[in-house]
Amino acid sequence: MIPLGLLLLLVALFFVTSAVGVVTGSNSLITVPVMFEMGIEPKTAIATNMFGLTFMAFGATIPFYRKGLIDVKQLSPLAAVTVVGSAIGALLVGAVKSEWLPTIVSVAMIAVGIFILFKRDGDEEKRTRKGLVTIVLAFVLAIYGGFYSGGYMTMLTAVFVAFSGMSFAEAIAGTKFINMFSSLIATLLFMWQGLVDYRLGIILAITMFTAAYVGARTVTRLNEDWLRRIFLFFVFALAIKIALF
Repeated sequence: MIPLGLLLLLVALFFVTSAVGVVTGSNSLITVPVMFEMGIEPKTAIATNMFGLTFMAFGATIPFYRKGLIDVKQLSPLAAVTVVGSAIGALLVGAVKSEWLPTIVSVAMIAVGIFILFKRDGDEEKRTRKGLVTIVLAFVLAIYGGFYSGGYMTMLTAVFVAFSGMSFAEAIAGTKFINMFSSLIATLLFMWQGLVDYRLGIILAITMFTAAYVGARTVTRLNEDWLRRIFLFFVFALAIKIALF
């Protein structure tokens, strides 16, 4: 059992990262390693974090849906392939060496940041919808998302902006909708494997739902330029942190 002082620190960390992570994603790149440091068994930490992410995704989706930023018809095929991909990823937990993850994620996030930084913005009428490419990338990323999730929403946001013709606001909202399916199926499989710490998970779930709801309401008030700046800042900051430490 985690001492009360450490539990309160963990709750505070999860609240802040969940509120900010509505825009940036990559919560798990911070929260999961901290859980490791607190002595939580690695697989349990990943599974319990995923349990909380499910509630975070639901909490963030509500304000975005009410604001009209989620196109359910467009996102439905992506949700379907995400369920399959995330299930595969969740079943692969333990098969990949944990020391490989920081390098893989760091390189991916730097690539994402560079791509977005130099990407030209097209007119609304000229935005190209590359549905097949989006579906394939969403499936591949879902495997990683079900496995670990760190950086998953960040990379999926970039895919939506690049290939689905979405604005940053629409992409951020869309990833939260997709993450409901990704994290839910992964959580169910982790529960089936007996990896979730429910006592800690319920506390984190309440924290993350509340923080994500507040964060999403704030995001709906920000313009596109600010969302882009916040997203890029955290992408590069987290990538550098992972690469150096």
